[in-house]
Amino acid sequence: MAYSHTVANRVYRFVDLKTLLAKATPARSGDDLAGLAAASAEERVAAQMALSELPLRTFLTEQVIPYESDEVTRLILDEHDARTLTTVAHLTVGDFRDWLLGDQATGELLTGLAGGLTPEIAAAVSKLMRLQDLISVAAKIRVVTRFRNTIGLAGRLSTRLQPNHPTDDPKGIAASIIDGLSYGSGDAVIGINPVSDNVQTVETLLRLLDRVRQVYEIPTQTCVLAHVTTQMEAMRRGAPVDLVFQSIAGTEAANAAFGVNIAMLEEAHQQALELKRGALGDNVMYFETGQGSALSAGAHHGVDQQTCEARAYGLARHFQPMLVNTVVGFIGPEYLYDGKQILRAGLEDHFCGKLLGLPMGCDICYTNHAEADQDDMDALLTMLGAAGVNYIMGVPGADDVMLNYQSTSFHDALYLRKLFGLRPAPEFETWWERMERELPRMEHLLLEA
Repeated sequence: MAYSHTVANRVYRFVDLKTLLAKATPARSGDDLAGLAAASAEERVAAQMALSELPLRTFLTEQVIPYESDEVTRLILDEHDARTLTTVAHLTVGDFRDWLLGDQATGELLTGLAGGLTPEIAAAVSKLMRLQDLISVAAKIRVVTRFRNTIGLAGRLSTRLQPNHPTDDPKGIAASIIDGLSYGSGDAVIGINPVSDNVQTVETLLRLLDRVRQVYEIPTQTCVLAHVTTQMEAMRRGAPVDLVFQSIAGTEAANAAFGVNIAMLEEAHQQALELKRGALGDNVMYFETGQGSALSAGAHHGVDQQTCEARAYGLARHFQPMLVNTVVGFIGPEYLYDGKQILRAGLEDHFCGKLLGLPMGCDICYTNHAEADQDDMDALLTMLGAAGVNYIMGVPGADDVMLNYQSTSFHDALYLRKLFGLRPAPEFETWWERMERELPRMEHLLLEA
């Protein structure tokens, strides 16, 4: 179906829904690279005005990627709860934006609405929002998950302790873990990106993390962020896997480029559940996403990168994950050129994920060849704190020496907690207060081990 809108006596026409969504998207380099972006600010405004007049029901009858050719589309539509959408089904996208910003749209109501929203609806309404709108709505929503502790409660900010090492050296990793724990980092997860995807290396790191956790009775969860098939093999070999990690995207073809499909993720999910390692809950999956991943794999089907990103969230929520985060600036300036684009994208991702019912975190990051710096990250960090982000990254010195990118440090989390009066996950906070005096001794024993 074609759409049109007139601006300054000029009629702008958009041949289908995915074109309308792409042209309405605030400027970013990835959509320019793909040839999808609006040719001018005037065309972008025309697309946004046409989009604002679109009934929400349109997204249930017209798909950006056909049902027959994409398993992510099939999952989204097959699991859609039409009854939940009834509250807002009569609205246009523009009316829905106004409704979300109103006092009647409480956090409890928005949480109940999530199953009725498709990712494309979330993406569409986000394109009509300014930054303060994205923050205001996301701040209403709390998505709480549990494994060994409780993440996402109001008044809490958690962190992933990311002790990566360029050679997977256990002693170097242990030193970073102790450093992070001393600053109250690690309640979301202690998660290592391994240099090698070799199952023996992954198993060694899993056992290191589990030994640290057990010896010091840390109420958190651990993860080695290898490919899901490597983690499945590690589980078959008896390795102590808490959370199963995988990078995912919003199209079947992009996920195939990651070497995964829904059936594989289902198998890993079931395998992790059968281990019964959670003390408080059974949210066992950890997903990372990022705007531009589908485009970088040539698997975007002409859909703009932010809508593809929201579709990844539609896939993620099927598995009721413990953690989801957007690695917003990691893919590079080809997709998000500068600090302004990274800032906008991070807030869009957080908003869309929360609106769809996901426990959203953010890797507030950039690569060294992007037109961005730590001041840009401070701005996004602070805005996400105001928006109620579930967790951020904790990287020694904010400089990941293995992945070669800039993220957030242990000190950044302390800044955000102090600024907004936030605290770690309750179970972890109790442990941390008890153990602060023991951390120097922990360091000595761990480094010897």
